[in-house]
Amino acid sequence: MDTIVILDFGSQYTQLIARKIREQNVYCEIHPYDKVPALTADVKGVVFSGSPFSCNAPDAPVPQMEGIKGRLPLLAVCYGAQYLARYGGGRVQQSKIREYGRANLTVVDSQNPLLRGVPLGSQVWMSHGDTIEQLPAGYTPICSTENVQYAGYQIDGEQTYAIQFHPEVHHSVDGPTLLRNFVVDICGCRQEWTPESFIETTVAELRRKVGSDKVVLGLSGGVDSTVAAVLLNRAIGHQLHCIFVDNGLLRKNEFADVLESYRDMGLNVKGVDAKDRFYGVLAGVTDPEKKRKAIGKTFIDVFDAEAKLITDAKWLGQGTIYPDVIESSSVKGPSQTIKSHHNVGGLPDYMKLQLVEPLRSLFKDEVRRVGRQLGIKDELIGRHPFPGPGLAIRILSDVTPEKVRILQEVDHIFVQGLRDSGLYDQVWQAGAMLLPVQSVGVMGDERTYESVVALRAVESVDGMTADWCHLPYDFLARVSNDIINRVKGVNRVVYDISSKPPATIEWE
Repeated sequence: MDTIVILDFGSQYTQLIARKIREQNVYCEIHPYDKVPALTADVKGVVFSGSPFSCNAPDAPVPQMEGIKGRLPLLAVCYGAQYLARYGGGRVQQSKIREYGRANLTVVDSQNPLLRGVPLGSQVWMSHGDTIEQLPAGYTPICSTENVQYAGYQIDGEQTYAIQFHPEVHHSVDGPTLLRNFVVDICGCRQEWTPESFIETTVAELRRKVGSDKVVLGLSGGVDSTVAAVLLNRAIGHQLHCIFVDNGLLRKNEFADVLESYRDMGLNVKGVDAKDRFYGVLAGVTDPEKKRKAIGKTFIDVFDAEAKLITDAKWLGQGTIYPDVIESSSVKGPSQTIKSHHNVGGLPDYMKLQLVEPLRSLFKDEVRRVGRQLGIKDELIGRHPFPGPGLAIRILSDVTPEKVRILQEVDHIFVQGLRDSGLYDQVWQAGAMLLPVQSVGVMGDERTYESVVALRAVESVDGMTADWCHLPYDFLARVSNDIINRVKGVNRVVYDISSKPPATIEWE
């Protein structure tokens, strides 16, 4: 497979570069700048990402140039562009004018291969504190903005290009054209990275890797584990044994409904009711990170006990996806992991199973496309993301069965309301939070002192950034009324209008 290698210097936008390249049906991989993979014949080009660092700082990340610059096509973005200019003997200084946000190209070399089809005046997105004041000899400018003379350049005699703006973000209107020019025209990549080709090669690889062994996989009801299960099932059939654990923290009726859906899909699946065990370990626990760790450990214990009942199981299947892999090896910067995440590449010592992760090269939107190509029903593929710890991190205090019941009812009214109103597919993720707050209210002629719930609905592409959804007032009024009237224990509903950043999607 023709491949583009992206070297990550810690930019918050690095994953977006990869996603935009893959939208061109070209495969790419992200690697930390100091862990350059073998540049085999499949590697057709390299991209340097941006970074929160200044290239003038003493601890600035220094990329490996040997085997890349002058040998392979190279696109250096933002920090990468500044580093290359300084590396060649140019001058990079702190910007006199803040260069964040929208700008327009006032000079465009339309004959340059990187900028073909990019018009004069094209809107681009700047996000840097330093700027290039002087280019080295042999570096030719190819575009400018009003405030940035060297918004882009090419090194003479090389297929080395550099830009100080970010073509990967939505606000750079002609960014997809620029990236296509680089990966397809300059690097010569074949556009063969498609759901069909992924399924074909992955199924063949799974058959080769697993052979006649048994695989055990934990289903969650989410998109990732579902697609991983169907891929494995297509490859090895009933050698796959799926386990779906009810941790008591799922949405209302989810355990029974999803279990039935899996059986209709021909999966070999066993449901395990472990609610009481999870409630026991969560009793009195209020710290969010301790909740996550308690849930994770208990899941492993329950899952391990069930897996041991499957004679001669050799492999553990997981729905790990590419952002999990990237975060587990992130360079120092904004893309660092900020909470406990998937157990990527490792298992407790007592679980004597090898890992098989058929989705570890895919982003979430690619997982959905593969799922649809596999024929999985839209009600499973189109489901909103749901946190691994479930409702436990949407209960902002200790977890009890009664609090779970209240939140399940509230969540059901909200999410079903989105479906009934035709709003569900316009929302990336929605849910309710049970707050550790009680407020005074009046129901009938009686004074009440009951719980407050917060509704949260966001729009996003991949969860890295998100904005709150501007749901219709009449919808919110109807849902609020239904919750207060139908859920005993709740007398006040509020709506979260925070974006990510600075807030997160979940409250814990």
